[in-house]
Amino acid sequence: QVQLVESGGGLVQAGGSLRLSCAASGRGFSTSAMGWFRQAPGKEREFVAAINWSGGDTDYANSVKGRFAISRDNAKTTVYLQMNSLKPEDTAVYYCAASRLYSSTRKSTHDYYYWGQGTQVTVSS
Repeated sequence: QVQLVESGGGLVQAGGSLRLSCAASGRGFSTSAMGWFRQAPGKEREFVAAINWSGGDTDYANSVKGRFAISRDNAKTTVYLQMNSLKPEDTAVYYCAASRLYSSTRKSTHDYYYWGQGTQVTVSS
């Protein structure tokens, strides 16, 4: 069982930066693939970034590649999402997720079993 709590969301102007954190508790974090997803009003939840169990492999949605960076600290059982050059279209609720079955990076919501409550990110133009 893994519990996830996101933090770090907020309101920022276009071009600004935010760093999201996802604190995990429970067993299994250090062997689990982790991901960040987002959901804007009226839209489906979409993949943003993923990281494998060791942090040695990452994957990104094309829309955020070069602007966002995912990382993890297994000693602190925390995963991060550094978001730079933010755009209004990045506005969404951002969710952290942990896989129960996979250690390698995954892009589908179906590959993740544990989810946080979400944190709102709003980018003004």
